Amino acid sequence: MGVVHAKEPPQMRKLGQEEWKPLDEVPARVDKVRFEGIDKTKNDVLKYVIGDLLHAKNMEEVVLKAHGARQQLESLEAFDRIDIILDTSHGKDASPDGFEVTFDLKEKRSFRGGGDVVFETGSNEPNLMFKILSPNMLGRGESLSAQFNYGKKNLGFNIENTKPFLHWAKPKLKQSVFGSTYDNIWSAYQEKIKGIGFECLFESYPQVVHTLRWEGVWRDLKCLSPSTPFLIREDTGHSVKSSLKHILSFDQRDDALLPSRGSYFHLFQEYAGLGGSVNFVKNEIHYQVNKCILGDLVLQLSFMAGLVKSIGADSSVKINDRFFLGGPLSVRGFAQNGVGPQTQDFSLGAEAYWAAGLHAYTPLPFRPLPEFFNKFCRSHFFLNTGNIGNFAFTDDYHHNTMVLLSGLRWSCGMGLAVSLAGIAKLEINYTVPLSSQHGDRLNGGLQFGIGFNFL
Repeated sequence: MGVVHAKEPPQMRKLGQEEWKPLDEVPARVDKVRFEGIDKTKNDVLKYVIGDLLHAKNMEEVVLKAHGARQQLESLEAFDRIDIILDTSHGKDASPDGFEVTFDLKEKRSFRGGGDVVFETGSNEPNLMFKILSPNMLGRGESLSAQFNYGKKNLGFNIENTKPFLHWAKPKLKQSVFGSTYDNIWSAYQEKIKGIGFECLFESYPQVVHTLRWEGVWRDLKCLSPSTPFLIREDTGHSVKSSLKHILSFDQRDDALLPSRGSYFHLFQEYAGLGGSVNFVKNEIHYQVNKCILGDLVLQLSFMAGLVKSIGADSSVKINDRFFLGGPLSVRGFAQNGVGPQTQDFSLGAEAYWAAGLHAYTPLPFRPLPEFFNKFCRSHFFLNTGNIGNFAFTDDYHHNTMVLLSGLRWSCGMGLAVSLAGIAKLEINYTVPLSSQHGDRLNGGLQFGIGFNFL
């Protein structure tokens, strides 16, 4: 987002190559700081970000603290460009070891809009997204955005206000009003929701992001057709959910779609029961690790699991709060949501699941432009397994383990994995289901998958 330009300090220009000193041994101080290109950003914000920079005592501290100031400015998401220019001090007030630091900034326009293609979690179909954004509205990083999504099975909007704070934890406060209509054709119901949300985001450690969110949501489930089974019909109607969510995310991958190294961890926790008509506790984890071996061969191990339990003897988990498994984005070789409890070929979902995958990504065997193609297109080999159901867990860990490992589904296959300009990943696989259970809907042979989050 920016670069640092610097001229040689006067103490070093006259030294021979053999006399050069480490930067932390070169005395330096900041005499002046200038900001260019500022229109809306308030002075108190600018003074705060350069507070540490003004106390630098050597050349190393000047460079590092100038970079730290730029990172704080970037966290406001108010600038298109941030460049830093270091120069020796000039004029009668210049100190012998003094420097002048100039921040050359380009603020974002007051209003901007555009469209994009996005993929909802668990979906295998693209949605068109149109967004209008007003950044840095009050001069301290505040923003207001309005987003509209349109897809074959999904229609929704989200209006969100964001307020960032300058702190090492990079905290943000968000308030939102949202609504959507979603057709779940695999379970023969339509869900309409309208709600409000308040959330706080912060980092407990670099790249470890926490989100605390409260949502109040009105939900309406309707049958998609007269043939919707009774087991699904009994969950239709109105409900109100008031829930508190905690999301922890840690991503060290070099690429989110076709990584060659690094790991990813995602934890989702939800407690619904702070008022409203639904009561449950829900937990879900995703983990992925990537390792490059034998040259360009990348091995990937992925795992996901979830558990939801109702609170209260008379309550049950509704179908729109359960987990679903199967399809080109999870356990390949099965139909979308085709693993687990079914009724009349419609998915009922379940209260617990787990799935794992072992993947191998290699360069294409025929590559006229090897380096170019390897960045976005690779051969893909996989082995998937998993299980889903309304398991009867006890206090006996051995019994619980045997329950989770009984009735496993297995599949394997090979194909191509393509990164679509960093927006989504496309997989074209030939799949072979190796093991299934009664009621599962298989989809062996050629299978296409497009999305962002894959098993």
